[in-house]
Amino acid sequence: MKLRNILLLFLAALLAISCEKDNYDAPQSKLTGRLVYNGQAIGLRSGGVSFELWQHGYKLFSKIPLNIAQDGSFSAVLFDGDYKLVRSVGSGPWLDVTDSIDVSLKGASTIDVPIQPYYFIKDVAFEKVATELKATFTVQAVNTTKTLEYVRLFLGPNYILDVNNNSGNKQAGATTINITQPVTLSLTIPAALANENYLYARVAVKTSGIAELLYSPSTKVQLK
Repeated sequence: MKLRNILLLFLAALLAISCEKDNYDAPQSKLTGRLVYNGQAIGLRSGGVSFELWQHGYKLFSKIPLNIAQDGSFSAVLFDGDYKLVRSVGSGPWLDVTDSIDVSLKGASTIDVPIQPYYFIKDVAFEKVATELKATFTVQAVNTTKTLEYVRLFLGPNYILDVNNNSGNKQAGATTINITQPVTLSLTIPAALANENYLYARVAVKTSGIAELLYSPSTKVQLK
């Protein structure tokens, strides 16, 4: 009987510990933000860039990945507390920054994360001309420690649009681009999209030696 009672007490203790673990509150505070240059959001490849969040003072100390969406935005559901946001070295088409950003989270917080691109795309406009889609834009040189490699126009049926997700693209090398003047790229609308009511278009700039491109916003263009 004593052994049976001991076993019952042991099982009860295990059940209590299990219930205690199950009753921990899930994280409910939300951190949101975006990557910006001069107040303008930075466009990226979907799933191509991530940063890191770290929280000191706990036994389990490991990075929390912070994935950046193609429009430069991010969000994470976390516990309240103080965090360090780290812009991973070599993560995107901008100058590396080794300083972390202090983030204090209580309920909700929104932050802008500044970056300095090598090249930036501005004044983008799209127009359907006969069977072609024409893009007009300007490439701004922000930091010329690395050279411009090319610009590229992407077309596709969906909002998610990048080098890995597109129905057609057109490239122009750096030697054909005048940084001080508007650039025009025209691409014949792919047959798969020609009879649609609309498509999405996007322009990107590639910096030499940098894997990721920097993109303009994914824009819906009416065809009919």
